Amino acid sequence: MDRVKENLFNILGDFVPGSRWLDLFSGTGQVGIEALSRGAAHVVFVDKVTPAVRTTWSNLKHTGLEKEATVLKRDAFHYLDDPQGAPFDLIYVAPPQYLGMWRQVLLRIDQDPARFLETEGLVVAQIDPKEEEDLPLKNLELVDRRRYGSTLLLFYESPLNVI
Repeated sequence: MDRVKENLFNILGDFVPGSRWLDLFSGTGQVGIEALSRGAAHVVFVDKVTPAVRTTWSNLKHTGLEKEATVLKRDAFHYLDDPQGAPFDLIYVAPPQYLGMWRQVLLRIDQDPARFLETEGLVVAQIDPKEEEDLPLKNLELVDRRRYGSTLLLFYESPLNVI
């Protein structure tokens, strides 16, 4: 995961400072916390698992970044019904594997991207390469894909935007 995270932030580069993030299925919060440590303005962490939420808070307090964060114990799909803090510059989607959740999230965001994303916003899905499939998207476009061993990062944005 460290290699994937390092490469993600190398790709994003100057996109991160001042940006606002949504970290769906945030787990321990390590991607969102890395974004904050690199100058992101705010990150909303969403996870429905109590130990994950507690770990995220603990990690935020340990790093001193809790003031720039909102941690919500919510189901990601319920959150998408009422996306507090939206629109975001970047939405990071790293759901449990092999349940098709990444696909469901992308399709939901694609229905009304302006509700979730800033004009030049980006959605990054972290999945197992075996889960990859073409999605019937109308408003978002796959613009990049990077594989790191058993992890695949898929980058989606509006067709007029550039990473």
